[in-house]
Amino acid sequence: QMEDPIQLKEEGNKYFQAGDYEKAVQSYTQAMKLNKDKALQAVLYRNRAACYLKKEEYAKAASDASRAIDINASDIKALYRRSQALEKLGKLDQAFKDAQKCATIEPRNKNFQETLRRLGANIQDKFSTDSRVQKMFEILLDENSEKEKREKAANNLIVLGREEAGAERIFQNNGVSLLLQLIETKNPDMILAAVRTLSGMCTGHKARATAILHYLGIDNICMWMSVDNEEISLAVCNLLQNITDCLLGQGKEEHHGKEEAVVLDTKKDLKVITLRLLDMLVSKNVSGQGRDRALNLLNKNTPRKDPKDFDNSRTIFVIDNGLKKILKVVGQIPEMPNCLPLTENTQLTASVLLNKLYDDLRCDPERDNYRVICEEYIKSKIDPQDMDKTLHAIQIVSGVLQGPFDLGNKLLGMKGVMEMMVALCGSEREIDQLVAVEALIHASTKLSRATFIISNGINLLKEIYKKSKNEKIKIRALVGLCKLGSAGGTDYGLRQFAEGSTEKLAKQCRKWLCNTGIDARTRKWAVEGLSYLTLDADVKDDFVEDEPALQAMFELAKTSDKTILYSVASALVNCTNSYDTKELVPELVQLARFSKQHVPEEHPKDKKDFVVKRVKRLLKAGVVSALACMVKADSAILTDQSKELIARVFLALCEDPKDRGTIVAEGGGKALIPLAVEGTDVGKIKASHALAKIAAVSNPDIAFPVYEVVKPLVSLLNTERDGLQNYEALLGLTNFSGRSDKLRLKIVKEKALPDIENYMFENHDQLRQAATECMCNLVVNKEVQERFVADGNDRLKLVVLLCGEDDEKVQVAAAGALAMLTAAQKKLCSKMTEVTTQWLEILQRLCLHDNMKVQHRGLVISFNLISADKELAKKLVESELLEILTYVAKQEDDPKKQHIINTARDCLIKCMDYGLIKPFSQA
Repeated sequence: QMEDPIQLKEEGNKYFQAGDYEKAVQSYTQAMKLNKDKALQAVLYRNRAACYLKKEEYAKAASDASRAIDINASDIKALYRRSQALEKLGKLDQAFKDAQKCATIEPRNKNFQETLRRLGANIQDKFSTDSRVQKMFEILLDENSEKEKREKAANNLIVLGREEAGAERIFQNNGVSLLLQLIETKNPDMILAAVRTLSGMCTGHKARATAILHYLGIDNICMWMSVDNEEISLAVCNLLQNITDCLLGQGKEEHHGKEEAVVLDTKKDLKVITLRLLDMLVSKNVSGQGRDRALNLLNKNTPRKDPKDFDNSRTIFVIDNGLKKILKVVGQIPEMPNCLPLTENTQLTASVLLNKLYDDLRCDPERDNYRVICEEYIKSKIDPQDMDKTLHAIQIVSGVLQGPFDLGNKLLGMKGVMEMMVALCGSEREIDQLVAVEALIHASTKLSRATFIISNGINLLKEIYKKSKNEKIKIRALVGLCKLGSAGGTDYGLRQFAEGSTEKLAKQCRKWLCNTGIDARTRKWAVEGLSYLTLDADVKDDFVEDEPALQAMFELAKTSDKTILYSVASALVNCTNSYDTKELVPELVQLARFSKQHVPEEHPKDKKDFVVKRVKRLLKAGVVSALACMVKADSAILTDQSKELIARVFLALCEDPKDRGTIVAEGGGKALIPLAVEGTDVGKIKASHALAKIAAVSNPDIAFPVYEVVKPLVSLLNTERDGLQNYEALLGLTNFSGRSDKLRLKIVKEKALPDIENYMFENHDQLRQAATECMCNLVVNKEVQERFVADGNDRLKLVVLLCGEDDEKVQVAAAGALAMLTAAQKKLCSKMTEVTTQWLEILQRLCLHDNMKVQHRGLVISFNLISADKELAKKLVESELLEILTYVAKQEDDPKKQHIINTARDCLIKCMDYGLIKPFSQA
């Protein structure tokens, strides 16, 4: 270890030059401890200040620079470094004074002069901003101000809060206190403006967000979020999310520096926020919207973002401190007194949270603990002497079944739960029937449970449907029968009950769906019923003709409910026949008929003409807008299965090229991108295929964010995909590659080139043609050209041989590619003569082709070869090509083919320039 401060200083300098600022700080600090010379001490302080500037620790940089200045007041380096640090800390006045001293000592230093100009302008802006902020608050807090002025001031304040400089000025000028005063006015517009400004101020700034959280208080924030005003509740939710993002180290990068003062311990604040949100779930003073906001915040911020991250402590904390509170929410029965305020989505959102928490657990002991808490809570609710309490227990099981289903299945196995559900179906009380039927529906998803229910509960459901006068119960009973038939792999229950008249049941469902007098929750059950009934061809045909029913379903699809999204998507898949069907082998059909077995026949209304009519009807009714809205739902609501169903519908809608413009105009193109990127493998393929169909015929710049579509299209260039998917993906990429070089480069970067080349070898004429046309566009790109120039590949040979194909479309594309390649790369001109012995014969055939496009491209290739090299030109002149060029060049001028004649003449002129041939007059 060195003990010489000068040597340590030199060591620090070396570390600084190498960019290792931490070690440089250590060396300078050690030197300071050993040094006794004042002049050297000043140098060490200013050098360490330089390190802190690089490390963005501006407070330390300013402090060290000040110590150097205390020793030597005219130390220009220390003064300038302090000026830089103070500027970053927002102390512009002091920074300006230091820069002024630097400019006085070295008046010709341009850097100092520029710094002075910049700081002067910033100070002016600061004073201007400060006065603007003050003026805005004066207007907003003055109840006598004109409404228009207050609205303008509110909007300006929100905009200012979103800018880093503006947010800091508001914060430094007692702005948080003034914003709190605006909230306390209880004027909804002022509250909104204040909350949105605070939200902007918290974005991406941990220190400021923490200070605002502490000043406002989490209790106040939760109270504001609890109000029965959707806009204010959502704005406060966004504010709390921004604060949470900062505490979790997410969101925008901080630009204010890395001071020790802002390296805060955020765990305590995060725990307090989580506990308050959990308290909101069971508070009667919280509105239904407020409860939804609390659930959404817990859904978003509790589970791990990355499963590879081993730390699931936030989830464990929520389970230990709030699982029972979440279960209380899912166990609420809206029809009963003392129910907590709920929205239509509250309980489903709580089920989603239960599912996310369960999925985030890492081991069996954690899952066992979760299960035990649930079992104990349900047992505490079961009381044979108190049916209301027992009803809550069944509702909790029903809610868990909509979340972590495997756990729900285990809870169904608890002693007496299934029997209690069946018994409640036979109860005289309507509320018992309502809860029990819903629970039976959710329980019937698994075959093992459905078997029990079919044998015990199906007759009860039929009786309930026939006898109940409560439509809420009737519709649930109907859906239960539909679902039981589906779960059992048979429509036994439904068929037996409906006695063949599914149209009658579907008509009743449509009637319920259109009845706005019925609550939305019940109408959603009608959609679920239709999702089963539309498997019948007559039902689906009647449904798409019922405009009010379609519109009612589309409107419900915008409510962001997991069940409704799946049901709507299922019904649309049925109506468009976009489900998978097994092709019947004719031989097996004959064999089955011979052995007198039942052979299912296609319903007349499932034939193509009827399907096309239904698709057109849905498009006219606005199905694309509804689907686009469904895609925007939160990931917790829009499951991968729902995404796949929506992708299937989109693909069916895109079948007719004439309809694709309508789909693009209504946002279908953009909606397909997330479906092609996330979801099931089948769903991603279907969405990518729909994108390919649109990309093949549309202007991509209008249809969607084009760069995001390249990858889904390239994913279809796969031998596992079918020929139509390959072909339409190639058409889309051809359209893209003809747009810009950036797009061509994007296609290359997605490693599409080898696949496109493979399809150029295909025996299938259309695939070979599409791939060759795509390559014709891609060869304009330099990187693609360089791949042709590179040694050890047959790319050029393939293009030359394709020029000799009998398929004119392939010839046009291949000759176009060869013309561009030989024009751009002279090396390829000589390489062309080496790749195949047929090159000259192919070239001559191109130059004599009946198709003018092919002929012109052949002559352009000839001109490129002649221009590239005299020896190569000589080889062409000595062949029959000279005779062909002469024949074409001597033709009379003709506007239709003048470009061909001129190109042939250019070839001959170039040969004359070389002295290889003489003009006609000298011949």
